[in-house]
Formats: sequence, structure tokens, C-alpha cells
Amino acid sequence: MMRLLYLLLLLTAGAAQGAEFGPLLAEKSSVTFVTRQMNVPVEGVFRKFTAQMLLDPARPDTGRAQIDIDLGSVDAGSDEANEEVKGKSWFNARDFPRASFSSTAFRVLGGGRFETSGKMSIKGKTLEVRAPFTLRQEKDMLVLDGSFPLKRLDYGIGSGIWSDTSVVADEVQVRFHFVLTPVRK
Repeated sequence: MMRLLYLLLLLTAGAAQGAEFGPLLAEKSSVTFVTRQMNVPVEGVFRKFTAQMLLDPARPDTGRAQIDIDLGSVDAGSDEANEEVKGKSWFNARDFPRASFSSTAFRVLGGGRFETSGKMSIKGKTLEVRAPFTLRQEKDMLVLDGSFPLKRLDYGIGSGIWSDTSVVADEVQVRFHFVLTPVRK
């Protein structure tokens, strides 16, 4: 079984085997989200974030990640929406300027799929999340694509009149696209 797993990792990692990847190419990476407002999908993006990652495709269980998102950089589609979601009822970006994710584990799911689990902190609340992702090598870069559901009310996002889930859904799909370069030794 271990040999099969190793062969799958080699096929998935291609030329990346044994190489560690970590420096993030921010200009090629993104953190986006999709929610539903009155059952209509609404997309948004965070324009500023940092990620310190280290991942060896041949040994994904040794991976680690720390991702920090500037909540004030949210773009929800209009100036009015941006100001609203930065406000106290939503992100309260003044008092809680960033969201963060710290990985606690990486594991292989099979078929070129992986999962990281860790602690997500938003508005002073920290909860465990799991984020499945794929990874592939493109030239000398490693590309991670994944998404996970986040229950906004668990973090106190959208309080008062905005806590009505018939107006804005509780579940938000968070999507990430990270492009990593090899660690230079």
C-alpha cells in the first residue's frame, strides 16, 4: 500500500519530487468567496493576503501553512457592499483587521487530492476547518486549488438583520488558488 501511495505521489508531483515549495507568487494567487443573497450567487475577493507555506509533494504530510487575510481588502462587487461588509455587523475590520488560518495537518486523499486541516480565526473566534485541494506542477511552480464551506454565523459574521439566512445564506464557499515557487537552498 505504501508503495502504491508513493507511486501516486510521484505521478502527481512530476518533476517536483523531493523538492520543497513555499514562496507564494501573490500576483498569481487568489482568495475568493461565493455566498448567496436571496438565493442569488454573490462573488467576492480579498485583494490582500499573505501565505507562508512549505510543501513537499513527495511528503505532503510534512506540509505547513499560515495564511493571513486583510479583511479590509474585501471586494464584494461595489463600494457600498464593500463598506457594509467591512462594518461592525459583518467583519468589523476595524477591530478585527484580519482572518487567519494555521494548518495542523496535511493528508493524502488519493486521486491527486489532498486535505489540510487547521484553525481558522475570524472576529476573535477560532474554529477547526478542513480544506480539500488539488496540486499540480506547472513548469517550476506548484499550484494548489481548493475550496471549503464556512458557516459565517459561527464566526459572528452578519449579525442583527443580516443573521436571517433567508436573506444571506449561512454557508460561504471559500476558494483559494496558490502558486508556490521552489524553496531555494
